[in-house]
Amino acid sequence: MYLCAQLSGVFLILGIKMKQLDRIKATDTLKVLGDPRRLAILRLLMRQPQTLSQLGRVLDTYPSKVRHHLKQLEGAGLVELSSTQIVRGFVEKYYSATAQAYLVNLAIVPQPTKKGAILAFGSHDLALDLLSQQLDQITPSPQLYTVPVGSLEGLIALRQGVCQLAGCHLLDEASGEYNRDYVRHLFPGKPMLLFTLTYRQQGLLVPLGNPQGIRELGDLAREDVNFVNRQPGSGTRIWLDQKLGELGISSEHVRGYEKERHTHLQVSRAVSSGEVGAGIGLLAAARSCNLDFVPLFVERFDLVLPDESKDLPEVQPLLDQLQSATFRKAIAALGGYETRHTGEVISVNG
Repeated sequence: MYLCAQLSGVFLILGIKMKQLDRIKATDTLKVLGDPRRLAILRLLMRQPQTLSQLGRVLDTYPSKVRHHLKQLEGAGLVELSSTQIVRGFVEKYYSATAQAYLVNLAIVPQPTKKGAILAFGSHDLALDLLSQQLDQITPSPQLYTVPVGSLEGLIALRQGVCQLAGCHLLDEASGEYNRDYVRHLFPGKPMLLFTLTYRQQGLLVPLGNPQGIRELGDLAREDVNFVNRQPGSGTRIWLDQKLGELGISSEHVRGYEKERHTHLQVSRAVSSGEVGAGIGLLAAARSCNLDFVPLFVERFDLVLPDESKDLPEVQPLLDQLQSATFRKAIAALGGYETRHTGEVISVNG
């Protein structure tokens, strides 16, 4: 099972100075915040410094009870003594939060074996799943766990140190380049590497025989077409929104636009089951469920990692397998994949 905390408005948060934003990663700290009373105290102290008496009045409880929770918050590094004042002969202690905002990052993955583990956040891809399966069969290669949160969220997780690499296929319309401009923006000045996994074909997935005669993207605006979408932040969703905008089609005119799936296989199964009449996804996903396919575009899918990580013992076997003829042959068999550039490296900020 995979659990991933996602944060909306993340670009605004990334613009905050580190002094104002702190990351909570230790599970002991999360336990401290598990008590709603301590969380309430922390949020009050994030707004402005307060004394035990002031907190007690707001929370309608005794200062002695507030002190108990305050000490635990202080021990976890979330609260600190900020100032003291003498009021009518008594020393008043003012406490404040150690940051103006806190970001909680937590990923729970299966217990790794002795071979170790690599955590990859980002876009879903069948070739990446295949890479994970092949690594699992090689000794002593580490296990590769893939978490399909979308291309943009994958890069953000990599920036926050939640994972070792990210899989993405984000097209910058201005430059016509995949991934590089996004990586440059999110990792300013940090040397990064883009390892090409593959070029892959995406399009509209429709039932066998294409009974509704869907031929192009604009057909999604037809009243008789029921659609299933990908989640916000995924490269496929970003591409779709851009193209619908260019066609002048509002999302309100696409039936099922709000229905979301996190993987290409989930989209293909929704179409195969008859739940919807069309979805957007990979040719390989269409083949897996015996669906028809209306091609729309070919894109590059990259694995992104910091330059400093390429020689790590747990990462090197993955990069070696990426270059292997066995892996390329297996990818090609999926359908809709081009492997001539698989394993090529693009340096960013280097």
